[in-house]
Amino acid sequence: MQINIYYGGRGLMDDPTLFVIKKMKEVLEELRVTVEVFYLYEQKNSIPTLPQTLKNADGVILATTLEWYGIGGYLQLFLDACWLYGDKEKISRIYMCPIVMSTTYGEQEAKLNLATAWEILGGLPCSGLCGYIADTSLLEENGDYIRIIEKNAENLYRTINQKMPCLPASNQAVKQKVAITKTVNFTPQESEQLSQYVADDTYVQRQKADIQELASLFRDMMGSSEKEDTTEFVEEIRQHFVPQPGFAAGFKVVIEEKKTPLMIQIDGTSLDCHYGEGGRVDVEIQLDRASFSDIVSGKTSFQTSFMAGDMKMKGDFKVLRSLDQVLRFGAV
Repeated sequence: MQINIYYGGRGLMDDPTLFVIKKMKEVLEELRVTVEVFYLYEQKNSIPTLPQTLKNADGVILATTLEWYGIGGYLQLFLDACWLYGDKEKISRIYMCPIVMSTTYGEQEAKLNLATAWEILGGLPCSGLCGYIADTSLLEENGDYIRIIEKNAENLYRTINQKMPCLPASNQAVKQKVAITKTVNFTPQESEQLSQYVADDTYVQRQKADIQELASLFRDMMGSSEKEDTTEFVEEIRQHFVPQPGFAAGFKVVIEEKKTPLMIQIDGTSLDCHYGEGGRVDVEIQLDRASFSDIVSGKTSFQTSFMAGDMKMKGDFKVLRSLDQVLRFGAV
């Protein structure tokens, strides 16, 4: 016979639950039971893989310390993993004994929650143990309390050894009729492998990076299938060009919605405006299409857009101010 103990507390030195599971372990081992203890706080990064450890178990003890409210995060994560990745057929043959020691109010509710959760998983519940223990030393020095713990361990052994049947629980009926959840059509072996991947942080991060890369690739492929308008704004710029003898500068306008920047090359009385790369760049401008459209339509100017934060620029600000002189769109 094998019994696994899953401890969901924080592992504090004065934790009364640690004393209880230690005593139960001693009694069970005297009865020639193989006992394995899993301290969830030490294995928090591999909790999704722990349902695999139920394979050879005939019974489990779910033990936690109630310090504030509920059963605590680590034990809840373990139960979540059992729901997602556990072999439900195997769980249906495993007896579970809940142990909840409390330093505050609510140990009975927490014990009931553990029993309910195990029944919903399909497992077999046993009578557990709960109590309010403000000082662990009182528990350790009280012979009556120790006998209660030992008796509970003996009852667990007897229940598993005799394979005592359990009456049907309404939790199962409700789950089958109402609590319909998404089923994952994996075999127990596939679920086990999946749980290993979930617990591997490096694997998860790599998968996220691959998904982002694929999303970017498909976005680029979709974008490339649509021809980009290489004439937008070009004619308006040419129409509103006011030559300034002696002024020469290159501008690179990066419009967020367009892949290709708009290049504006001015040399005295000549103007070259096109979408592409290369050429002289004295000032680089970054803005969205709507902001650039407001400038071209005369609603605002380059300098005003920059001061309002609608546009970013790199380069000589004096050259940027000159752009409003050579490209007069009618902005006030």
